[in-house]
Amino acid sequence: MPKIEVNEAVFYALARWDTPKAGEDPRAALEKALTCAKAELDEDSDKTLPEAERTLKIELNDTNRPDLWGTAGCARQLRVYRGGPVPRYPFFSSPGNRQAAQHQVLVAASVQGVRPYLAGFIAAGKEITDAALRDMIQTQEKLAWNFGRKRRTISMGLYRIAAITWPIIYKAVDPDSVSFVPLQWDVPLTLTEILRQHPKGREYAFIQEHEPLHPLLIDAAGAILSYPPIINSADLGAVKVGDRDLFVEITGTDMPSVSLAASIMACDLADQGYTIKPVEVVYAYDTPFGRTFTSPYYFQEPVFCALGRIRQLLGEELDGPACIAALERMGCRAEQGQGREQGLPGEREGIWLYPPEYRNDFLHAADVAEDVMIGRGLDTFTPARPQDFTIGRLTPITSFSRKVKALFVGMGYQEMIYHYLGSRRDLVDTMRGDGSRILRIANPMSEHYEYIRDGITASLLMSESVSGHSGYPHRIFEIGKVAYREERENDGTCTRQYLGFLTADKDATFNTIAGQLQTLFYYIAREYTLVESQDPRFIPGRGALIRYKAEPVGVFGEVHPEILENWGITVPCIAAELDLDALLEG
Repeated sequence: MPKIEVNEAVFYALARWDTPKAGEDPRAALEKALTCAKAELDEDSDKTLPEAERTLKIELNDTNRPDLWGTAGCARQLRVYRGGPVPRYPFFSSPGNRQAAQHQVLVAASVQGVRPYLAGFIAAGKEITDAALRDMIQTQEKLAWNFGRKRRTISMGLYRIAAITWPIIYKAVDPDSVSFVPLQWDVPLTLTEILRQHPKGREYAFIQEHEPLHPLLIDAAGAILSYPPIINSADLGAVKVGDRDLFVEITGTDMPSVSLAASIMACDLADQGYTIKPVEVVYAYDTPFGRTFTSPYYFQEPVFCALGRIRQLLGEELDGPACIAALERMGCRAEQGQGREQGLPGEREGIWLYPPEYRNDFLHAADVAEDVMIGRGLDTFTPARPQDFTIGRLTPITSFSRKVKALFVGMGYQEMIYHYLGSRRDLVDTMRGDGSRILRIANPMSEHYEYIRDGITASLLMSESVSGHSGYPHRIFEIGKVAYREERENDGTCTRQYLGFLTADKDATFNTIAGQLQTLFYYIAREYTLVESQDPRFIPGRGALIRYKAEPVGVFGEVHPEILENWGITVPCIAAELDLDALLEG
């Protein structure tokens, strides 16, 4: 989970934190207050130091709230929760309400296929202190590392605007055609040399090294600001204590994420007393926000939650005003009215929530109910014992799955257990897939856990790829959940219990696995038929679709050599997947 270090004096001032009451433990009081941000005090400050030098370490337990990953954001949540006014940020543009901007960034068509999106603004009117600069850098790194997946989807730069000639130009160039002096360096390097020689270049080379063109940010006079997302220049990109006016830019591969990061930084700096001036970004191509938009930009959509849903989830008969008051303590604007909740028919009485400019984590009505719960106060809910007497028992699918497990153990297979989340590379690219039905997490913490698996074969092959030192044959299986897109479902997705099994051996053939399937179906007393499969995971002509009651329930065959090569597997493999939920039905 993200951890932040905050200057105690600055944090308390922004949070408007009062001295605890007589006899109250200051640490306990702060820890209790931090629960509104799903945070806890990881380490208290050293009281032997001067007040201006004391540091608090806070651990954030909610990865959906990147707005809390800085001093100002975390303090804002405490301030509003404890009765402070919901902040207003009039410098935001929105659809149909564009703020005037004196400065422009021109985005060239050349970056569209490289790193296509940019947002930015100017923070002016206040001299940067050492504590403020440290916090800016920390927030920048937390957003880029955690929210931006190690700078892959978003990265951020800070620049002294006194020496910038406007407009700024964002374009892509040949990495060997441009050189500049990067931060923490004293001689010019080309972009290629930066990736090979500079510490930051080596650390983040994986993002750009395979691209023929690399992004570059320059001003109208040709002076280089930075090489996103790798390193700033040692000239315009070297922000120091005492500087006053800054240009803040965010580049990345996902427009909402880029814009949200810009919004978070703008709100944080506004809370600290800076004047935020919008910047107009002009694109040479279409974007989700149009070809021209003014940043910071409010793009969040209102979310409706029925009062019945809130009462059902929280277990209390809360009325509209109580819900609105709780949401305002979380920094949200809300109003009572009629609306249609996602997944429910017809209009109902409920709450319309308008997310703050710095939040984009309201994906469902349940998220609204959660904020009502936190805003109301967890300790205000009366604990209740269960009123119904029930007898626990296994669900039918669990009993059926256990029977299938016993059969495969009897056939000499070893059971495996895998993560349900993975990377696109492992779940799609190495499996010759097109990704048409796979589900992506909206705000992943890491690219390694970005997608929900839609099958088990990739997981089995991952194990086989590191098992070449063991004697053959290898027989492994797993029974677990998969999820995929399904338009016929209300929420557009389907979650099923799957069986996957794999054999790796020099003599493994289609007939081998066909015989194992026949054994399985005999012992579970099911009839099945086979038709030829065009599944790209298997060798053409050596894959079959399994049908039960005329419906497809699985697939098996000899794994395609290209997939084996992708995984570094040097022996033939046969694999199968079966939908156990479908076999249980009927």
